[in-house]
Amino acid sequence: MNYLFLAGAILCEVIGTMLLPLTNNFTKVMPVLGLLIAYSASFYLLTFPMKEMPIAIVYACWAGLGVLLITVASFLFFGQSLQWQAILGLALIVVGVILVNSYSKAL
Repeated sequence: MNYLFLAGAILCEVIGTMLLPLTNNFTKVMPVLGLLIAYSASFYLLTFPMKEMPIAIVYACWAGLGVLLITVASFLFFGQSLQWQAILGLALIVVGVILVNSYSKAL
């Protein structure tokens, strides 16, 4: 169940971040409201896995997978692309998240 809450937190954080450019420097009310709701929901959902999981594991997953999903979403919705070096770096982040989760029982 912790990973379900974590996945929800990551998804809300990605939605909030994708709304950030649409706020036009916080001058458009609807994207700002969506962003505030999404970030608030993300932080709220993040509290549940932190009850039973180490904060380092939760944050590594939240930040690492969030960066990966934001990169994919920015490619799909904004047409932004990355050089191969950046893609390699993102792959290493994913490997890092997998390793952290694989050995989190040792903490």
